[in-house]
Amino acid sequence: MDHFTRDGLRFDVRDHPPAGADPDAPVAVLLHGFPQDGSAYDAVVPLLTRAGVRVLVPDQRGYSPGARPRGRRPYVVPELVADVVALLDAAGVAAAHVVGHDWGGAVAWALAAREPDRTASLTALGTPHPAAMRTGLLRGQAVRSSYVGWFQLPGVPERTLLAHDGARLRDALTRSGLEADRADRYVARMREPGALTAALSWYRALPVPSGGGTARVEVPTTYVAARRDPFFAPASVAATGRYVDGDYLHVALDADHWLPEHRPADVAAAVLGNVR
Repeated sequence: MDHFTRDGLRFDVRDHPPAGADPDAPVAVLLHGFPQDGSAYDAVVPLLTRAGVRVLVPDQRGYSPGARPRGRRPYVVPELVADVVALLDAAGVAAAHVVGHDWGGAVAWALAAREPDRTASLTALGTPHPAAMRTGLLRGQAVRSSYVGWFQLPGVPERTLLAHDGARLRDALTRSGLEADRADRYVARMREPGALTAALSWYRALPVPSGGGTARVEVPTTYVAARRDPFFAPASVAATGRYVDGDYLHVALDADHWLPEHRPADVAAAVLGNVR
């Protein structure tokens, strides 16, 4: 499959068959963050397929050109979770090993909490449990998340980040450790009509009441944390295990924010640990 649909929206998806094409192979769903797309996992995918895993990598809501609804309400967490469930339904998958980085991690935590029967395991990359993020607010997380307030301003972030062919966004990405060529790719995607506004709508939807709180997680969970990630406070990282009732493994890497791009072997090892 190269796409799936939900509520009139069309989502692009990369469907990578496992080595040996086993129809009963385990399935992993890899969810990207901001301002990435599914290509963030390009180096992870072959490590999983060679190990006999079918891998589904969607471009999520706002990132797929055919799935950019207007406004912020369509981007509340329950809608993002429902998109992943629709992907599983379209692919004929009862339950998947779900992997999420950055915002994809927030979706993965919510999916595991809300849809445990559809989540064989969870591998969270960088992103703490949402309740742990709240726990850490007064211990450094508020400062690290201060950009979220700026993202709420209508139109201002778009004009600023995309001025001069996206120079401000490109600079922010490279300063956080991303290579120039990868930053250029992500900036080019964000310059597509409506793309950056749609991506920012994930942040702008945070104040919208949606019943979208994330409960405790009972599925087997591996949390891969990056010590040099500037966006997540150590207090939030440390508190994450309190909200997992199932088997829990915390893997700490001396790495920056971009785990799928820079530490694909470690990401794949974490996923395959859950698969096995």
